[in-house]
Amino acid sequence: MDFLQIFVLSVVQGLTEFLPISSSAHLILVPIFTAWEDQGLAFDIATHVGTLAAVMLYFRRDLYQVSVEWAHSLKSRRLTPSARLGWGILLGTIPVGLAGLSFKGFIETSMRSPVILACSLIGFAFVLSYADWRRRGARDEYSLTWKDILLIGCAQALALIPGTSRSGITMTAALLLGLNREGAARFSFLLSIPVTALAGGLQAVELTRSPGLVHWTPMILGALFSGISAFICIHYFLVFIRRIGMQPFVIYRIALGILLLVVFGPKL
Repeated sequence: MDFLQIFVLSVVQGLTEFLPISSSAHLILVPIFTAWEDQGLAFDIATHVGTLAAVMLYFRRDLYQVSVEWAHSLKSRRLTPSARLGWGILLGTIPVGLAGLSFKGFIETSMRSPVILACSLIGFAFVLSYADWRRRGARDEYSLTWKDILLIGCAQALALIPGTSRSGITMTAALLLGLNREGAARFSFLLSIPVTALAGGLQAVELTRSPGLVHWTPMILGALFSGISAFICIHYFLVFIRRIGMQPFVIYRIALGILLLVVFGPKL
């Protein structure tokens, strides 16, 4: 991998991981539209480490409060809003974890075509548009009920379909349940922490079982660039949706989906 490939793939991962436009779609598309070879499992792990570090750094104060009160709830069995949020993040991770273990092989081998990406991008764009357009909610992430969290967690499992967008589908579900835009985005970002850690852990296990030498320089640069771009993306995305909303991302998803159908549709 040369420097340009490392930089582009890292920034693409860092930006699209938290925008509702599907990071998996963009990482699949980059090799299709370029002459670059597949970046490999080790580099994917590195970029996920970068985005995980970014979201944990950005929400460090919230995570500290949630962690302390969650740990205290284990002893006192009393749930403060922060402790409830901590338990909610764990509960919301269970559906995608079970779905990932059950369907990982099928998804990786049978659902990564550009046409499936296009259909997911366009289809879920309309759902996101409806959720954002009809939103009347004023709730934040601390007001979520157990039922709300489980529904968002089940929606997150749909993100295993390439092109869906994990952040997009979880924010869509949260908006439909009455959260405001910022609350929906914040819970989606916090919910990404255990999912990203689990996915990175599984990839790391696969990497240890594969032969070959790991080149550390691309991995370090990949983690650095993806982390910086993800941190910037989180900050400005929260400002952007508070003022403008989700519709620009809806338009982008539909346009990208149509482009994919035009380019790859006739080859079916």
